[in-house]
Amino acid sequence: MPKVEEPASIFNDNGKPVRFGWACAPLFIYDKDFLFTPRRRISEADRYIISSPTHFFVFEIVDNGYLGYVSIQMISLRDNKKLFKAFPSLFSLGGIELPDSVENGSVRLHKKQFIIDFVAMKSGARILKIDVPHFDKHKTLRGEVVLIPPPRAESIATVTPWRKDNAFRYSFHAPHLSVEGVIQIGATEISFIKGNAWGVFDRVRGVRPSADIRYWAAACGAVQDRQVGFSVGYDSADSRQGTENAFFLDGKLHKLDQVTFHISPTNWFLPWHFTSNNNRLEMIFTPEVGWNESNRVLFYYSSRRHFFGSFAGRVILDNGDPFEFKITGLAEKRKTRF
Repeated sequence: MPKVEEPASIFNDNGKPVRFGWACAPLFIYDKDFLFTPRRRISEADRYIISSPTHFFVFEIVDNGYLGYVSIQMISLRDNKKLFKAFPSLFSLGGIELPDSVENGSVRLHKKQFIIDFVAMKSGARILKIDVPHFDKHKTLRGEVVLIPPPRAESIATVTPWRKDNAFRYSFHAPHLSVEGVIQIGATEISFIKGNAWGVFDRVRGVRPSADIRYWAAACGAVQDRQVGFSVGYDSADSRQGTENAFFLDGKLHKLDQVTFHISPTNWFLPWHFTSNNNRLEMIFTPEVGWNESNRVLFYYSSRRHFFGSFAGRVILDNGDPFEFKITGLAEKRKTRF
């Protein structure tokens, strides 16, 4: 698997993706002005997953060409309560204007229905500001949280191609963020306290294939005063060029190869098993709360089943030492077709 050590453009002079592999920093240069493909096939998304001992929140901004949307999910682990609000935009075709750069990846959307500011700081921290006047019935959702990486934190960036459709996927994951701040729903305040609240930043840019099935899981937390996180996943892209599978300990990346999800076909709330081809990762996911969603616009269709719960397992670090962990996070399966 080629590791990229220096900044390099994903595209050649003809706009064809030619630079594949993985890196422990956002070294891949993505500039959609050099991407000569119909805008309806370009897929871009930013997602933040934050958790406390009592709640999960997922903030997502997506532009899939035919359909764009802003969505907010709230999961209460106390009472299994689920709230979801989406603001769709038909035929967005790049109108949401998600940024090309990770480091300068701020997003500001000021609409009548909501105000969202996702601000990327030079320090690597990210500030999320949200104001939704009508989130749950007549209740407002307002809040501000800051997501802070560990000192000298690495990340996992991957560019993988599909064997046809001239499609590719550029993913960037930072599953090691501590969170502090407050989110208020109506009169209820949900506090995120540094050291007891965690975050994952999930970012995707690329050109969709005609169809795909994708599995992904990520989590972050603390184990024995060590900050722990991971991102594992796969789809139908050519993963021989590099996988997005990585384990993080105090912000340092420990690269994994292939990881496979084993899910019961009849009951998705049974424990999921995760295995790796070189026996470096063995992990069990116990779902607590599940969520299904689907979208259809003309020829475009997507469906996603995602679950929140706890991960427990054992990983072999790069130096050969074993490390056992138990943290909370998200696992999902997604289908797309257009």
